[in-house]
Amino acid sequence: MSQELYRSHELAFRTQYAELKERTRAAGELLPGTPGSLALRKGTGTGYWYRVYYPVPGKPHDALVCKEGDEDSLADMRERIAFGEWAAKQVSSLRKLGFQVADKATARVLVELHNRGAFEAGLTLVGTLGYMAWLNELGAIAVSASTMDLDLARRQRLRLAAPLPFLETMKATGLPFVPVPGLPSSAPSTSVKLPGVQALRVDILAPGDVLGAVVKVPELEWTAQAIPYYDYLLADAEPGALLAGGHCVPVRLPQAARLVWHKLYASTQRQGFPEKAAKDRQQALVLGAVISDNEPHELLEAFHHAPKQMVSPIRSLSGKLLEAASGHPAWVETLHSCLRK
Repeated sequence: MSQELYRSHELAFRTQYAELKERTRAAGELLPGTPGSLALRKGTGTGYWYRVYYPVPGKPHDALVCKEGDEDSLADMRERIAFGEWAAKQVSSLRKLGFQVADKATARVLVELHNRGAFEAGLTLVGTLGYMAWLNELGAIAVSASTMDLDLARRQRLRLAAPLPFLETMKATGLPFVPVPGLPSSAPSTSVKLPGVQALRVDILAPGDVLGAVVKVPELEWTAQAIPYYDYLLADAEPGALLAGGHCVPVRLPQAARLVWHKLYASTQRQGFPEKAAKDRQQALVLGAVISDNEPHELLEAFHHAPKQMVSPIRSLSGKLLEAASGHPAWVETLHSCLRK
């Protein structure tokens, strides 16, 4: 029996999300952590205004705002806190409506990268979080497997005015990130991780012919793990957003149609990891169905630009894909058109 792979959000909810994203983009730098509140502290001399907030769960922090009497700076911070409170309410509402929302630790990392201009410089959000972002962007409701991996990729040198040290940036979040040892142990690290088996891990990825090879990323003073055909995936990446914690964070995303074909390819390369292969395939099927029901030409164009060596392994999945996509005739037609030999 055919089964639909997704449902669509009502127009009013999609409009709510679009307004949140638009206002966030216009807001500039985002306040890290909770919106917080203002407190005036006086000693024996001049008083100072502080923003009292939680940069990460369980860790209160005071940030100096201005000297008492600086009404312009105080008014500006009041406005930013009010926006943060409004945004957090919108994210909470959208979560209840079925929008995809990542956790607070992910939010803290993404806000730090956004405020430092990393996404504007070309850093791209990929992996499951990129898939979650596209579900929201396309107004689709679907089940998404939870992830504690935050995958970031760069296709070419990031357009940064000065180096942005990756490890220093991660530590600036206030979260206790540590480098993940490379494999073999002599290899440099390409990831950082929080303590605990189920804790957040942040990976840096880049195009490369040999899976897992180390690629230098001098502008981040770090190294990346090579992924085949990431040059294809990351070409012409687009602005988007991810809901995380109480934030809507502007990010850069790979084109959704290219993400479909690359995830199908990736699912054929997961030797010894059937669960991850199934996850990649399911995410590709859902995104493909959404795009086919609205803009099928985008999938055809993305397939046309895909390297032949990347497409070849996908053809072995034709039977499974057509069966799983049977609830979406446009997607079945697209798969037939692309995968027939």
